[in-house]
Amino acid sequence: MSAQTEKEIILVTGGTNGIGLDTVIHFAFASPKYHVIIGARNLCKGETVLKDIQSKPIQGTVSLIHLDVTDDASIESATKRLEQDFSHLDVLINNAGVCLERDEQWPPNREYLRTIFETNVFGPTLITTSLLPLLKKSPNPRIINVSSSMGSIAMKSDYSHQHAGVRFPGYRMSKAALNMLTAYQYYQLKPDGFKVWTFCPGYVTTDIADDRKKRVEQGIESSETSAVALLEIVQGERDADVGGFIGRYGEKFDW
Repeated sequence: MSAQTEKEIILVTGGTNGIGLDTVIHFAFASPKYHVIIGARNLCKGETVLKDIQSKPIQGTVSLIHLDVTDDASIESATKRLEQDFSHLDVLINNAGVCLERDEQWPPNREYLRTIFETNVFGPTLITTSLLPLLKKSPNPRIINVSSSMGSIAMKSDYSHQHAGVRFPGYRMSKAALNMLTAYQYYQLKPDGFKVWTFCPGYVTTDIADDRKKRVEQGIESSETSAVALLEIVQGERDADVGGFIGRYGEKFDW
């Protein structure tokens, strides 16, 4: 895609629903300089999403790539395709994530833990590693790991915090591990000009825990608010907090 060489290339994993989909749409409408790649585990769903977005009056351009972050062969194949189609990658938004538990589930279940960590930790670790050569070709490479304040050890350790008692042990542990990945990536990649953040999108209306209806009834904010914040990060509005754990409304969280 030589026509895309002058564009800012952005890959969003888990880009077919929730925060990922809203992010793809928001970026596509934001500026003609953006080319957004939808990372889709389900290719058929991804094709439907792509057609729908392209039918809208977007300013930027959008494409699709099959990418299952829990599958090494899929990561390898996606990397080769991206290297063929693009001269560089400017932004990697590691958004794909799962929450298979319910708050009342305790103690944690091995199957749940393994599945959660495969998507929430191993996936972003391995896809980032695979795409580093392409990211290093960008003049301003950025990595955003979509985490959660639920992964804050400081929060969980504070008995007075309003969310300290919320369980979801596998999800919380996986996001704490993802936060460590951010700290590690920033330390390792800062000398190469990388900017890395952990981003908490907030408690918004998504399907991640299969409770969208409940969240809507509670009047929870749309995941579009998270997409707005992600665009602000990419546009440099949170550069003062690079290497940190940040939220959608300017928050800075303790690890």
